[in-house]
Amino acid sequence: MTENPFPFTGLSSAEVEAARAAHGTNALDGKEGGGFWKALRTAVTEPMFLLLLAAATIYFVLGELSEAFFMVGAIVLISAISFYQDHRSRRALEALEQFTHPQARVIRGNAVIDIPSDDIVLGDLVVVQEGELLPADGQVIHANDFSVNESILTGEAFSVPKEVSDDKPGRVYRGTQAVGGLAVVRVAAVGKATEIGRIGTSLAAIEEGRSPLERQIQRFVRNMAIVGALFFLIVWGLNFMHSRDWLDSLLKGLTLAMSILPEEIPVAFTTFMALGAWRMMRAGVLVKHAKTVETLGAATVICTDKTGTITENRMELVALQLRHDATPRTPEQWSSPEVQHLIATAMWASEPVPFDPMETALHAAYAHSTDTDRRPAFRMVHEYPLSGKPPMMTHVFANNAGERIIAAKGAPEAILACSDLDEAERQGVIRNTDALATQGYRILAVGETTLQGNDWPKEQQHFTFTYLGLVAFHDPPKKNIEQVFRSFTEAGIRTVIITGDNPVTAKAIARQVHFPIAGEPVQGDAIQAMDDSALATTVRTSNLFTRMFPEAKLRVVKALKAQGEVVAMTGDGVNDGPALKAAHIGIAMGQRGSELAKEAAALVLLDDDLGRMVDAVAQGRRIYGNLKKAIQYIISIHIPIILTVALPLLLGWLYPNIFTPVHVIFLELLMGPTCSIAYESEPPEPGSMRRRPRRRELTFLSWTELRTSLAQGLLITAGTLFCYQYAVQNNLGEHLTRTLVFTALVVANIALTLVNRSFEHSLLDTLRYPNALLRGILAGTVVMLLALLYVPLFRDFFQLASPDIGLLALASGVGLASVLWYEGVKLVRRSST
Repeated sequence: MTENPFPFTGLSSAEVEAARAAHGTNALDGKEGGGFWKALRTAVTEPMFLLLLAAATIYFVLGELSEAFFMVGAIVLISAISFYQDHRSRRALEALEQFTHPQARVIRGNAVIDIPSDDIVLGDLVVVQEGELLPADGQVIHANDFSVNESILTGEAFSVPKEVSDDKPGRVYRGTQAVGGLAVVRVAAVGKATEIGRIGTSLAAIEEGRSPLERQIQRFVRNMAIVGALFFLIVWGLNFMHSRDWLDSLLKGLTLAMSILPEEIPVAFTTFMALGAWRMMRAGVLVKHAKTVETLGAATVICTDKTGTITENRMELVALQLRHDATPRTPEQWSSPEVQHLIATAMWASEPVPFDPMETALHAAYAHSTDTDRRPAFRMVHEYPLSGKPPMMTHVFANNAGERIIAAKGAPEAILACSDLDEAERQGVIRNTDALATQGYRILAVGETTLQGNDWPKEQQHFTFTYLGLVAFHDPPKKNIEQVFRSFTEAGIRTVIITGDNPVTAKAIARQVHFPIAGEPVQGDAIQAMDDSALATTVRTSNLFTRMFPEAKLRVVKALKAQGEVVAMTGDGVNDGPALKAAHIGIAMGQRGSELAKEAAALVLLDDDLGRMVDAVAQGRRIYGNLKKAIQYIISIHIPIILTVALPLLLGWLYPNIFTPVHVIFLELLMGPTCSIAYESEPPEPGSMRRRPRRRELTFLSWTELRTSLAQGLLITAGTLFCYQYAVQNNLGEHLTRTLVFTALVVANIALTLVNRSFEHSLLDTLRYPNALLRGILAGTVVMLLALLYVPLFRDFFQLASPDIGLLALASGVGLASVLWYEGVKLVRRSST
């Protein structure tokens, strides 16, 4: 709650409750909810569910009740796992949504308070300023050069001035963007009654597109489903031709179809992305779209602002230099009337309700320097918002006695260009500016002018200002920023500073934090003057860009992307929106960032600490690496299941039905938790932040990556088929043959889980990784295998036999050998690096 500077008291608590009861709140229906029922509908339409249901039905028809009830139990268990994973993902996404709910400032009970925008009611007075989204439809009742961008409704992306009016010039709409000035709006429509609510274009209801990796996964699973359907028909047909038993043939076809379908892959992707985004949120990084996690680990360039990102954004007014002063004045020299006039003029050139740290510092300095506060007696009658290259701003205040103040402040170059100074004097001011800038100070020039009548110039630059002097602010660098830059460099990520400051100040701050400047600073005007070829060379060789404005920032981001870089861009202002949107990863500041910047960004740093991006990149690499391990594990273990089921059947071996649906489902139950629960909990690998970023176009479903999974799967298949042939050659019988094959496959699954924890570090190293979930799943697998082999109830149901120690050792050894060979591959790779 803050003091109310406006001449309105707003609604009382009783009026708010009455309006809410009569007209509802400002909430819009967003994306389809449904929770449990949506998850249930998804589960019962999954191909694996339908296959299990078909198999259970056949067993019931055949009178094989034990197998039928087992399949029913499998349906329940697999559905429970699916519900659990869906619940975890949904809970994580709901937590993210809670953080993304926008806030609004309203006047209630003669105080300005922040509330969730959904809690706005009809008749509320909403305070809106540059950089924010309009939270409801309404009528402007107070405005200081207020303008909005209504492109979300009209499709026309230009600024529309709004003024105090009862008709269209004063009407504003929910979802439009405030791009200049400040206004108080009386809410005239909320929720579904707003214009955007009626036409159904709520941003929350717009489905985001699928990422490249998600589309690739979807395509892979679809192709595997087609292959499964094809083989199902072949096996069903061939068996029916030989046996004329259509139910038995159908059961064998279903067994093969179950073994082919990799339904765990999309589940793993969704789970990893959602839980990854949730973990980042807990670490102070809000990921607005879970799939952004996929891109984080591939970032190659981070473009960062200076103010508030490299520095504390804690502006302190530390020096002033009057027009005729040879040296700056420190705070103990600020008692003269000339200095007090300079401070007062700089304050009048600031917003009446300051939100910029420099303007806050100027208001504080004015209050400290005067015994008579003149602010309550004056009202703003005209405003020229921050504009120009470089920028400046002008405010016009008047009181009831007819006194008028016209004050301007901005970049020294901007004020000098429309000042009363001659060229020699201007050069002297530029020298003074550079002297202050070499100390890392942020410098503004201040001027004043007069005007008779109300025939305001179209642009503020058309005034001729009396130059008063310079005001200098100190914004100390953040304590951790040097280590942040070092961490980015170690991770193979190039850092580029893009700032609106002048080159001297930017260089001074960069040197204070030991930022390795490459070449001379490049200014925004120079960027705009370059052709594409020259710009491509510049963005490769320079890393400090100053006096940047939105169009120049956007060109730099696009030029970096054109060279194949994966670009992350930080920003906090309304003018950063285009560059944030254009970057692969737009990063907004949670505390000082405008609503427009947050809307355009993919990530929000909740505490404005760039160091969180180091953690976010590390998490992005961890999540992507673990997802790669999980999916390659799924593919590797599916290959031997498919071939062990299919080859004896298709080649007419002695025991064609070595596995039934019961065995395949048991193996599926082992794989599900391993890939989507255990691997998701894996810690980051040592050295992951000392590697270069992965190539964005290289996914783990590319041929280069699939070769490993294919080789692992084929060698496990070779091991299981060796056990099959060994048992047949030694006349061990069908049950014992099945036992050896089954045991080898389960042991290989355990070994594969451990070996694929890292494609670089050895098994002995990864055994020390903390992951209680994975250890629990593997221990449970061993216990279940022993129970299946040596507990008669389970052994007979699965049609297995109890092997002696020699045969158990043989099958286990084959299973281990079929996987552990990859440790040799990893050793060779480590030796060659």
